[in-house]
Amino acid sequence: MRALTKTLVSLTAAVGIAAGSLAGAGAAFADSAQGTKPSVSAEAAVPLAVNNLGLSSQQAKNTQCFLRTAPASYTGAIDGLLGTNSWKAMQRWLREYWDYNDSIDGIVGPNTIKALQRMLKHAWGYTGAIDGIAGSGTKGAFQRFANDMSVFYPC
Repeated sequence: MRALTKTLVSLTAAVGIAAGSLAGAGAAFADSAQGTKPSVSAEAAVPLAVNNLGLSSQQAKNTQCFLRTAPASYTGAIDGLLGTNSWKAMQRWLREYWDYNDSIDGIVGPNTIKALQRMLKHAWGYTGAIDGIAGSGTKGAFQRFANDMSVFYPC
């Protein structure tokens, strides 16, 4: 009896899902037949977050040119706006060389800043703590890095 009940519940659920899918398909077809435009998802309409972290537009372009190199593999526009894709490329590069161990998500969070600070401490005059806070010392060293990139990785 228990097996029969489970079978009936499963079958009822499957029929309900199929009916709902067909109803949704019918409504979508009716909308397209009437010439209404499909709705755009909120995700598609959200602009990419831009965080130049104190860099000028030209310095951000220098950084994007640098990020074209492997393993960063940046393929986006050289537009002087360090958005999500620029920061994902930076995170890939920081993961490879500067102990970044978080998600490649393009979010400039504390772990991204810590890895950036380790890199900036190595050769661009950052003398502060590896604390994940993008203060004036971090931003100044990032500017020096970006200026140097115009020499080594011109666009």
